[in-house]
Amino acid sequence: MTTPYVEKEVDGDKSSDVVWHQASVSHDDHVKLNGHKPAVLWFTGLSGSGKSTVANAVDLMLHQLNAKTYVLDGDNVRHGLNGDLGFSDVDRVENIRRIGEVSKLFVDAGLLVSTAFISPFIADREMVREQLQAGQFVEVFVDTPIEVCESRDPKGLYKKARAGEIKNFTGIDSAYELPVNPEVHVETANKSIEACAAQVVSYLQANGYL
Repeated sequence: MTTPYVEKEVDGDKSSDVVWHQASVSHDDHVKLNGHKPAVLWFTGLSGSGKSTVANAVDLMLHQLNAKTYVLDGDNVRHGLNGDLGFSDVDRVENIRRIGEVSKLFVDAGLLVSTAFISPFIADREMVREQLQAGQFVEVFVDTPIEVCESRDPKGLYKKARAGEIKNFTGIDSAYELPVNPEVHVETANKSIEACAAQVVSYLQANGYL
């Protein structure tokens, strides 16, 4: 008779039978094939700041330079992977933790992955940075004054937040902690999207990623 498999509980819900599988194709193999350094381009800023727009413009420029890329957008990810999460502080932390883990997989595959998330807390952004090797986390602060973000308000979220229809909205009744020393600082209020994207790509070129 076959002995039934019983998962062993160690450290809460982690099993000692879960081990890391070593892939046949290494990280270095992926990097060599792709021909550029991998990294997470972590776009952070208020809702309406232009994170997704700049991230996608950067992605297009990188694609035109034959770089291997992918974009993880906050709204898109919440349709699937993080569809079970709300917008409380606890859920926001878990949202970023999951994205950090997914981003790490993309970096392991040798890609330049752009993430466009408000990610309002410094500790959460640093948590992702610490999961990666030195130089693999590039924080891009999309610095746009809240009055400009609110005037854009493409989804009508600020209006709803002001009316009390949305709770825990960053910049209104939930804090946004400014990046202390981002690798790239772009200002969409006084620069075009193309200029902001070019600023990010120039950083990558100047620092040996491309």
